[in-house]
Amino acid sequence: MDLLEELPTLGVGVMYNPALFDFVCTDVDAFDYVEITSDMFWTDHGRGCDLRFEELEPWVDLLDRVAARRPIIAHNIGLSIGSAERHDPAYVEHLALWHKRYRYPWHSDHLSFAQVRGPDGRDRNAGIAIPPPCDQEMLELLLDRVAEVQGAIAAPFLLENGVYYAVIPEQEMTEPEFLNELTARSGCGLLLDLHNLYANARNHQFEAVQYLDQLDLSRVVEVHIAGGNEFAGMYTDAHAGPCPKPVWDLLAYVVPRAANLRGVTFEFHDSYFHTLGLSGVRDQLNRARDIWMRHA
Repeated sequence: MDLLEELPTLGVGVMYNPALFDFVCTDVDAFDYVEITSDMFWTDHGRGCDLRFEELEPWVDLLDRVAARRPIIAHNIGLSIGSAERHDPAYVEHLALWHKRYRYPWHSDHLSFAQVRGPDGRDRNAGIAIPPPCDQEMLELLLDRVAEVQGAIAAPFLLENGVYYAVIPEQEMTEPEFLNELTARSGCGLLLDLHNLYANARNHQFEAVQYLDQLDLSRVVEVHIAGGNEFAGMYTDAHAGPCPKPVWDLLAYVVPRAANLRGVTFEFHDSYFHTLGLSGVRDQLNRARDIWMRHA
């Protein structure tokens, strides 16, 4: 049996950020699980340091309190799985230790790269998740790296579709074709970010529903929803407050068609908390739950 079919159904969750410090402890009835960017809970001093990962005790104490009441899902940012240089095995080992501690039902990272190796041999961070090209060479590279993660961490691994602001020319596959082959050959699942898809469709003028119709939705385990805004003539994935209506429409389209969907996560950046407030966060979670209950 496909491991994705055996996963527990969690429901509607929220991505943790510092603005939600009190909310995730006191309003546990508002969400079914909490998703964390686990990299936020430690300081990474870099490869070669005696103490590579130093945990931030107040943050970890909070996480322990939440984990006693709700499931924890990890959505990481440090894997840089599409980097040309081999990615970081020590980072994967540290993720495995955290999985043993919190027993994530599943975990995820971005289908992108941010780490590049400079001429001096030191790592550089691009500061943005850069999408890899959809070609056979990248596919083969990813298959090996997904297998390494799957071998180290005893929980299903998902990759998230990214947002892009420039189209890579002359790619060998469309993004849905690439994702379908990657998930079929590796056994990994998809974290389908509907706001990323909406931003790409809006910026590059294609139909998001047609994209979804080409995608193997049976590989979707989790969905992200968020808001964005306009900047310098582009619509950005800024996680800027409430979801726009087209994202809600896409969620209603996906939920009944994704047989292995187990969770819908609302995310926003803490700098936009003033546009939401706690009542706004609850409203977004309630709206997502209403779609989940009506269409799942």
